[in-house]
This record gives sequence, C-alpha cells and structure tokens, in this order.
Amino acid sequence: MRKREYLGSLELLVLLAVMRAGRNASGIPISREIEAGGGREVALGSVYTTLSRLEGKGLVISELGEPTAERGGRAKAFFRLTAKGLREVREVQSTLTRLWSGLPELKGGGA
Repeated sequence: MRKREYLGSLELLVLLAVMRAGRNASGIPISREIEAGGGREVALGSVYTTLSRLEGKGLVISELGEPTAERGGRAKAFFRLTAKGLREVREVQSTLTRLWSGLPELKGGGA
C-alpha cells in the first residue's frame, strides 16, 4: 500500500485553484481562484509557501515562463498538478463524499 499525503485545507484549496487556473496557474491567479471559489482571502506569501510544500511532496511541479520587462526581467513560475497530485485530490474528494453521505445535519440546511 502506498503512503498517502494528508493534505491540509489550504493545501487542498491551492491544488484545486491550480487546476482551475489552468495554464495561468501562478501566484496571483491561484490566490484569485481561492478568493472567488472559496470565499476567503489568502495572503500571496501563504500561497507561495503552500506551493513550495506541495512541490516538495511531489503534488505540483513548477516551470519558469519567459522573463518580462514588467517583472524587472524576472521569469514567472507557473504550476501544474502532477499525476500524484491529481490522485490525491480525487482521494480527498472521495473520502469527503463518503464522510458527508447520510449525515442528517447536512440535509435540508438546518442547523
């Protein structure tokens, strides 16, 4: 049995935002996706720290784009999920679906 990478909530949000941002998955678009889809602001530094941790776990990879004058000649890093990253997202989705299934507190929206 392979070792699972247990994801924190911000790690999962960043992975999902990377998927949503597609080819434009760099820091600011990822942060915007989290804000738009998750309804919460995340500091850009937290996004980059999380991306670095996810890259260390082998769940995302980065690739440098072309240097641009707007960035002072620096290249922008773009991120995408690895096959392992996609597997982890799917496993989390499956696990949460199973855990949510049948909970009466979640039916009908009553608290």
